[in-house]
Amino acid sequence: MEQETVTKGNLEGKRKKAKEGDMVEVKRGRYKGKKGEVLIVKENSVIIQIGINPKTGEPVKTVVNHKNYKRVK
Repeated sequence: MEQETVTKGNLEGKRKKAKEGDMVEVKRGRYKGKKGEVLIVKENSVIIQIGINPKTGEPVKTVVNHKNYKRVK
C-alpha cells in the first residue's frame, strides 16, 4: 500500500467540519470558551446558538469560522 504524506495543505482538507446539531466550543473571539449547538453549516463557517437572552427570550446566535471552533462530545 502507498502511504500518503501528510502536509499542512492536505491535513486541512481532511479536517472534519461540524454537522447540524453538533456541540462546539469557540476557540477565539468574543465568545471564546462558550459552547453552543450548530444550527447551520456554511462553506467557511457555522452559525451556532450559544444561549437564550433572559430579557427577550430570543436565542443568542453567532457565526464562527471553521478554524475557530472545536467539536465537543
